[in-house]
Amino acid sequence: MNDDKEEKNVFLSQYGGAIIGGLIALLLCFTEIYKFLLYIVIVLAGVFIGNYVQKNKSKVKQVLKDFIDKF
Repeated sequence: MNDDKEEKNVFLSQYGGAIIGGLIALLLCFTEIYKFLLYIVIVLAGVFIGNYVQKNKSKVKQVLKDFIDKF
């Protein structure tokens, strides 16, 4: 009986995070919250890119010019 309990503890300590992550992923899929989270990630990426372009205008212009010149 102690062996079974010990084996369960070892299993849970090794795979507990994966089990919890899987349950959270299922919850997100069933409630379709993942769409909202994806939109947030896209907005944050846009904010990051916009901020980078604003702070590095000349570098971005040069890279785009070189890229266009290749074509």
